[in-house]
Amino acid sequence: MAGFRSLAVQVRDARNDRALRRHSLRRCLERFAPYGHRATWWHLCDRHGIGPEDRAADPQRLVAALEELEEARAVWLEYERHFAERRRREKHDGLRRPEWAWGGEAVARCADPGIRPKEPLGEVLRRLVKALESEPGTTCPVCGARELCWGQAQPEPPPQGAQPWDGPVCAGCGIVVPRPALADADTDTSTGTEAGTGMGTGTGTP
Repeated sequence: MAGFRSLAVQVRDARNDRALRRHSLRRCLERFAPYGHRATWWHLCDRHGIGPEDRAADPQRLVAALEELEEARAVWLEYERHFAERRRREKHDGLRRPEWAWGGEAVARCADPGIRPKEPLGEVLRRLVKALESEPGTTCPVCGARELCWGQAQPEPPPQGAQPWDGPVCAGCGIVVPRPALADADTDTSTGTEAGTGMGTGTGTP
């Protein structure tokens, strides 16, 4: 199975036809899609003037979209590296914290793929990383909105793309805010109340 970097080479390879280069970009999202696959694709298409169903998109636009995705991936990989190093030090010192299996899929999942932050992916992830490396807050780490809406008790099975670290949905930019970025993020979600004024037992960064 081709990795992200191999697929990126295919996107850039001018010897490949447009359909293959587009397909390779879509497959990159199987390796890294911070908003979830569909929302990330729509975001890249909107920002770079690509028709979501256009099988012969302008290669320059495809490469520009790839570059935005690569920048965001680099931000997240650097965060994961620092996180792993810190966890090793903490475990060595006997400090135990809840484990969060992040990975590259839907780290800032959009509850509705049509409602997304408008900033470049790299900027969104830099803001998210800053929040995760700081004391937990009470606002959206991406847009600063205070209206964070907890849904009703989750149905079974959970929504597609849902992750164990999912918190409330930001009414401003649409991301599902990770619980580790929020103070008191263990409030009972069955109440459906907003989470801007206290939510449970924040544990700091993941």
